[in-house]
Formats: sequence, C-alpha cells, structure tokens
Amino acid sequence: MPDSRVRRAAALTTGLVVTAAVLAGVALLSLAVGSQHVPFGTVLNALSHADPNRSDHLIVTEVRLPRTFVGLLAGAALGLAGAIIQAVTRNPLADPGILGINAGAGLFVVIGISVFGVGSLSGYVWFGFAGAAVSAVAVYVIGSLGRGGATPVKLALAGAALTAALLSFTTGVLVTDVRTYDQFRFWQVGSLSGRGADIAWQALPFLIAGVIVALISTRSLNALALGDDVATSLGQNVAVARLIAAAAVVLLCGTATAMAGPLVFIGLIVPHMARIITGPDHKWLLPYSMLLAPMLLLLADVLGRVIARPGEVQVGIITAIIGAPFFVILVRRGRLAEL
Repeated sequence: MPDSRVRRAAALTTGLVVTAAVLAGVALLSLAVGSQHVPFGTVLNALSHADPNRSDHLIVTEVRLPRTFVGLLAGAALGLAGAIIQAVTRNPLADPGILGINAGAGLFVVIGISVFGVGSLSGYVWFGFAGAAVSAVAVYVIGSLGRGGATPVKLALAGAALTAALLSFTTGVLVTDVRTYDQFRFWQVGSLSGRGADIAWQALPFLIAGVIVALISTRSLNALALGDDVATSLGQNVAVARLIAAAAVVLLCGTATAMAGPLVFIGLIVPHMARIITGPDHKWLLPYSMLLAPMLLLLADVLGRVIARPGEVQVGIITAIIGAPFFVILVRRGRLAEL
C-alpha cells in the first residue's frame, strides 16, 4: 500500500509538471496567434528584448501579453473556485455562479456605470469585486438561517433565489438606461479583449490571497465532500470550514468575474476534467484545476481570434459553445466522477 501511494504521488506530480509545461506552450500560442500572426521566434525576442519601434513587438508586449496574463489569472481563479464550490455544496453540477457571484458582480457594475459614471475596465474591477462579495455574504447569511445552519441545499436555494432577484434589478436598470446598457453589454459577454496590465495588477493581490486560502483548505474540503456528519466526526468545524471555503470562492471568482466578465462553464467543467485524473483528493484536484482552467480559457480565446479574422469572437461565447456539449459528453459516457 505505501509503495502504491508513492507511485501514485510521483505520477500525479509528473502529470502536474507536464500540465504546467503545456500551459506555458498555450500561453506562448496566445502571444503568437491573432489577426496578425507573429512567429514564435519574434514572440520570444519581443519578451526578452522588446523594441518599441517594431509593430510586431508592440502587438506582443502591449496587447497580447496583458491579455494572456489576465487569461491565466482569471482561468486559474475560476478553476479553483469551481472545485471548491462543488466540494462545499456536494453538487457535481455546481459552479461559482451558484452563490450569486456573477449576478452580484453584474448588478454592481451596472450601478457603477449608471450611478457613478464609471467607464473603464479598471473601474469595473472594484465594483464587480464588491458585488461578488456582497452577494456571497448575503447567500451565506440567508442559507444559515433556520435549523441545521448553512447546508448545501439551503446555500444552493439561497443562491438561486438571490440570483433571480439581482438579475431582475439589473434588467430593470438596463431597460431604462440605454447608455449603461451599451457599456455593460461589452463586459457582460465575457472577454479578454482590451484587458490591460493595470487590471491584472489590481486583481493580483486578491487572487493570491484566494489561492493561498484555497490550497491550505484542502483537508477541510476533503472532509466537507464526505458530508457534514463525517466531517464533524473527523474533527472539522463544518461552519468554519464552509465559511473559509466561501471566502476563497469570493476572492477567486469575484475578481475573475470583475476582470473578464461572467465566463461560463470554466468553473463547471474543469474540476470534472481534473477529477478524472486525480480522483476526489483536493490536495491534487485543486492544483490540476488551477492549471487546466487557464489552458482551456486561453485555447478558447485563441480559437475566437482565428475563426472570425480579422475580427474575433469573444471568449465568453466560445466557452459557452464548446462547454455545453463537452459537459453533456462527460455525463453520457459515465465519466463524471463522483464527488
């Protein structure tokens, strides 16, 4: 038994290194492919010795590098958040939106545009993050009311109810304010286009904090995935463990949504892809999800640039198109791993 565990750990570690290497290759592809193709050699040269007088170097360093960086951060955050929320709710169909995070971020972005006149993506980040945090706290408080505290079912129901209410408020503002709608719709579709390095640097501290909280909670997530009674018998304080997990989801998904808009299916699909490789152990599931999610997001972004040249299809549309059938295939083939 010990030998088999050592071999499995070695295999998973090797797989993690290979996955990281593939992700680096996908990031390089994201820097090279677009409406104007830039050879890989030129990309590497631009990264190491950027020449501001060369247009291809400027495309790499000023346009595609910040965009790729945002994609890496947002993808990693959504992958981690999806794995965490599936463990907390013990729902294989759960994604970060189940806590009303996307709806809360959307409403606060609309308020920022309509009431405060915010017109830049760097301004959307703060309103989006605040909305995600407020929504998640509200869902947790509502789900904690009554007997039994914040059970998975009550959290899911509270999230669905709050999402419906927030979307109603958002729609009410948009139908009465054309200017706000014109600005909001470009954020709402979900995109990496036009995201600058300033947005990534603003979001980075929150994402680092979220990653740290997520990775140190792997043991409690393993216990929560087994059920509240089992988790309690293993010495876990279920309420505290669920609150810490919810804080990680707010930091991760809230910031990712604020940066890139509400990207669907990334947080839903990727944990299942990772679970096929790692099994249910969150010690391995979280790192794999953190690497596979940005890989999928960047590949979708590259595909969106290629299929509509010289224009592009926003990555939020691509992830929705490829995500739904892929998830159906996983379910039909019986490869949707048990939580």
